[in-house]
Amino acid sequence: MRLWLEFSERPTGRNWYRAHNASIVGAYLENGGLAEAESSPERFFMNVALVRVQYAHALNAAPRLALGRLAPLGHLVGDPRLGMAGVFLSLGRVLPDRYPLDRGVERYIADERRLGRMLDYAVIVPRLQRLYEWSADELAEPRLCGLVRDGSPIYAWPFEERHVWRSKQMPFAARVLERLTRPSPDEFSMGRRSTVV
Repeated sequence: MRLWLEFSERPTGRNWYRAHNASIVGAYLENGGLAEAESSPERFFMNVALVRVQYAHALNAAPRLALGRLAPLGHLVGDPRLGMAGVFLSLGRVLPDRYPLDRGVERYIADERRLGRMLDYAVIVPRLQRLYEWSADELAEPRLCGLVRDGSPIYAWPFEERHVWRSKQMPFAARVLERLTRPSPDEFSMGRRSTVV
């Protein structure tokens, strides 16, 4: 509630994400037991949703972490008031439209649209560990770091099945995008600063 009040007093994109994502992270942390009871595809998509909201926040508040050399674009594409963040948060392009989910996780991954896959595997996955650490600091919620291990999301997800967060073959365009947005080593070693600009 405090973060929503801060947003109402100072309605910036960063404050909106802080309030929004703190609510989501809090719900995830409070309902881990319920999540464990879900099917494998459901648990996978819970992690995808959590990763995406953190990444959209970083676009706005930590663009160098989110986009590397393309950081100047971060504030524009990550501003929730401009609608561009919907591209990253629109899980309708990622989540299946029929429930219950009755196929294997790999099948859903294969069906994901090309742009979404490129974004997830070429841009977001290489910075997952740092993204969770930054989000934990930004939201003042250290337990968030317990939902990632060695750069793989583990919310109600076994670390032994971390292969789903890596792509065996990436198209040329994805490899170029990965290089363009790769954070420099100093961006990963900046510590838990609340801003990476």
